[in-house]
Amino acid sequence: MHIEDETWTDLETIDTNLGLVPIGSTEQHGPHAPLGTDMFDAESIASNAAEEYSDSVMVAPSIPVGIAEEHRNFTGTLWTDEMTFRQYVRDIVNSLASHGWNHVVIVNGHGGNIPALKAVTAQIIRHDNAYAVPFTWFEAIGDHTSSMGHAGPIETSLLEHTRPESVHTDRLTEAATDATDGWGDWQGKVNLAVDSNEFTDNGVVGDPREASAELGAELLDKATDELCALLDAVRDHDVTPRE
Repeated sequence: MHIEDETWTDLETIDTNLGLVPIGSTEQHGPHAPLGTDMFDAESIASNAAEEYSDSVMVAPSIPVGIAEEHRNFTGTLWTDEMTFRQYVRDIVNSLASHGWNHVVIVNGHGGNIPALKAVTAQIIRHDNAYAVPFTWFEAIGDHTSSMGHAGPIETSLLEHTRPESVHTDRLTEAATDATDGWGDWQGKVNLAVDSNEFTDNGVVGDPREASAELGAELLDKATDELCALLDAVRDHDVTPRE
């Protein structure tokens, strides 16, 4: 159930303590995929899990802008700083909790958000009347996680399954030609690159020509199953602040 689609009087009748907050980013995804890819993917998985879960789950409106300054040299990318991002996420979780939806999973679609989400959910658990954990969908797809890249076969496949009209399939060869194989410019264990344009000409990491709608359906199923299992684990946690 998506909060923004309902009336407040209808929401008052829903008996659940579970909430989902999809979070993505507005950032370049090569010449073939939209800047909203991370948000669209997080939305798809959150919506699918909410539909499949046995009890009601409240799905909050998606957060479209995250920590993405590493893509700043590609036109259209938007970003915010970590403290602003963390406070915004915390405010949304506490808003949900004020209505009784105080067991929250943040469904994340952007790698740059991961450290901040781990920090803010720990802060929420320690100090607020809510329990919140981050769920990054591409960490929950088994062996496919190793092929994640950026705008590569994993993200492109999920889009081809859930939003096929958004993928410029006629540009996949162009996307692959100027792509790179891995994220960063490494010397041993140290990444010398700060921004993504330092190691990829068009913003792509991986070969999106390997994408398919069939793979996207498999990824959606895997991520949905993992998210539903997480909801089961989260729903009974104590929400008493641990100060």
